[in-house]
Amino acid sequence: MSQRHYRRINWLRMAAFFFTFLCSLNAYCRPDMSPLGPNIADKGSSFYHFSIRTFASADGQRHYKVWTGVPDKAPPPSGYPVLYLLDGNAVMDRLSDALLKQLAAQNPPVVVAIGYQTDKPFDLAARSYDYTPPVMENSEGDGLDRRGWKGGGSAVFQQLLEKNIAPLAEKGLRIDASQRGIWGHSLGGIFALNAYLSSSFFTSYYATSPTLNRKYVGLLTHLAAINKPDFCAKRLFFIEGDGAPGKNPQAPAPDIQNKVRATLALLHTEGVPVAYWSHPELSHGQTFNAGFQQALLHIAAPDAAKALASCQR
Repeated sequence: MSQRHYRRINWLRMAAFFFTFLCSLNAYCRPDMSPLGPNIADKGSSFYHFSIRTFASADGQRHYKVWTGVPDKAPPPSGYPVLYLLDGNAVMDRLSDALLKQLAAQNPPVVVAIGYQTDKPFDLAARSYDYTPPVMENSEGDGLDRRGWKGGGSAVFQQLLEKNIAPLAEKGLRIDASQRGIWGHSLGGIFALNAYLSSSFFTSYYATSPTLNRKYVGLLTHLAAINKPDFCAKRLFFIEGDGAPGKNPQAPAPDIQNKVRATLALLHTEGVPVAYWSHPELSHGQTFNAGFQQALLHIAAPDAAKALASCQR
């Protein structure tokens, strides 16, 4: 092998090292969009069985793939809990049989992963539209993503989810409607938070690292101003990481994180069922795995419905 070839190999190794180093410093690299391989539904589980359905948006512009995982364990008399997870392609790619075993040992939920008809972990343009509300008053920016993708379609997607996807996912299953949850990360976290404010279809809302430092920070103002008795039957969980705050354009800035904590603390003292779960060692991207796993384990806990004090209507 020539000396020039050795130099080229060493250069490539150094480039890879510095790329990894810079990513760790900035806590922000674009998600890996490599095509996905077989997931747990394809390979089979010892604890769950899966089915797949497809859907299309009303305008025909977005196409969804939905995995429904049902425990092999019989449901309790009250029915299974159920957790709907956004960015379903990435969730299914990272969902392991080891985690499903942990769920099966408790009160296992039905798992509904809502993805897109793509072999990539994310459909970035579609999620930018589906997961975001219109830009709110006193928020910065317009209705376009920083890459030029249109936003503001969360009400349309929420209608599809609640009226079309969920009834078919739950068809023929004994479901405990008091234990129906929704989880999302980043823009999906924005959807979960906005759904908490606008819908009573779910009872548990898990917002992981919601993108509140841009045009959607107005959601915090709405959260602080809720009519508290109307939210007694719902539970809100913020799951946040503090790694390299402010360096990821999708991650909340430190002042926004402080406002989130203060808002939730005030609501909690007034009896509203809310909680803040912090992972200070994790960056924005790293909270994806931690967030959906924590949400699944939480909703599978036998006392999940009693985890937070309830206010009085």
